[in-house]
Amino acid sequence: MERNLALLKVKEQLTEHRYNHTIGVMETAISLAKKYGADEKKAELAAIFHDYAKFRPKEEMKQIIIDQKMDAKLLQFNSELWHAPVGAFLVQKEAEIEDKEILDAIRFHTSGRVGMTLLEKIIYLADYIEPGRHFPGVEEVRELAAQSLDDALIKSIANTIIFLMKKGQPVFPATFNTYNDLIINSKGLIE
Repeated sequence: MERNLALLKVKEQLTEHRYNHTIGVMETAISLAKKYGADEKKAELAAIFHDYAKFRPKEEMKQIIIDQKMDAKLLQFNSELWHAPVGAFLVQKEAEIEDKEILDAIRFHTSGRVGMTLLEKIIYLADYIEPGRHFPGVEEVRELAAQSLDDALIKSIANTIIFLMKKGQPVFPATFNTYNDLIINSKGLIE
């Protein structure tokens, strides 16, 4: 799908603020794809569609999770997680994008997963560090992203886990598992 058509399709689903965020994620994802050798077109499309389901009614998302037999644990955690797997489903259904890499990058952009692909890492990180984001720790992650994709990803996930823990909120198991997987594979086990 061509960029302008994809942006038009997504714009119908988002607020102006979230659409501007999506543009920032797209530009960041393309930049990271260039730097780290990922497919720029796939990064562009995954970034454009990453928040496609963000503003769908919670009941609709819940029903899709149930009907499509997605991970039932999702329903026990913050509904902010839901738009990623539901979005991947809806992008395939409504935008007719069949590319598994693009759909998985959308599916795992909020939780991560063990064994993340390069494209998945790029979309997760682009969503976290796009220029419109302003919160404690984001500058450090941006600096790390210029040096090491994995180090930036580890720091962003650690920041997210700490943020949720400070708020007394549960952390989705896949996010903990992603953190551990990245630490073990990039740093090695500590003896």
